Amino acid sequence: LHLSAVKLAELHSDLKIQEKDELSWKKLKAEGLDEDGEKEAKLRRNLNVIMTKYGLNGKKDSQLVDTNSIKDGTESDTLDDPRLEKLWSKAKTSGKFSDEELDKLWREFKHHKEKIREYNILLETVSRTEDIHKNVINPSEENLVKEEILHNKHRELKEKLRSINQGFERLRKVSHQGYDTTSEFEEPRVIDLWDMAKSANFTEKELESFREELKHFEAKIEKHHHYQKQLEISHQKLKHVEETGDKDHLNRNKEKYAMLQEKTKELGYKVKKHLQDLSSRISQGLQHNEL
Repeated sequence: LHLSAVKLAELHSDLKIQEKDELSWKKLKAEGLDEDGEKEAKLRRNLNVIMTKYGLNGKKDSQLVDTNSIKDGTESDTLDDPRLEKLWSKAKTSGKFSDEELDKLWREFKHHKEKIREYNILLETVSRTEDIHKNVINPSEENLVKEEILHNKHRELKEKLRSINQGFERLRKVSHQGYDTTSEFEEPRVIDLWDMAKSANFTEKELESFREELKHFEAKIEKHHHYQKQLEISHQKLKHVEETGDKDHLNRNKEKYAMLQEKTKELGYKVKKHLQDLSSRISQGLQHNEL
């Protein structure tokens, strides 16, 4: 796959969550609790996102050029969107950002690109489902259920599109003005969650509680970033030691690399599971608004 150490750890975390979700779904199906097939369809969408994200879907152009250096990623990766490329180019040459802030801004751009990709995959799924639904001649109870599934998918599309629009406006503002030092959160996923939470049907007390949880979540993400960087450094050292042929030194480096790899996988899983739970809570609040 030619994936870096960090990407391999992320793939492991994503697949671990997918496996857990599929085991939960199998239990639900055995109890007859997924008759409309909506949960199964969502699992397939999630797997499709993972396959596309890591270049496992057989399409040569679907996987980004990956490197073993986080820093190099800001130069070798592409954003696949002229508007994003223009904003990023402007931000890089503006002189308003330190190297650390540019790294942070790049993570925001990459996060936004992932949101667009997930939206397009869902849009394609909805379009295929609609085409199948239109070809059904005789309406039945099963088709009424499928209409409800389509309605839920359209609502999910609406939520994702709103998040994309909000995210682009934020990127546009930050790229032109620089970072606001009074900003409450820094991590792109946390900023997204907080913006959506403020639009959801939460009481002041619930919103304050959610704010505190997001602070803990952001600290967890920062810890994960730290281990990702340490893993890449360890990977580079390991390659260097392999070339020297020093067996004792090599064994010590292999042990450290294995330890960092497991820790990075574990933290990645915890971050993504926590993100899944927080997103689900916000989604329920937004749905309540529509009702």
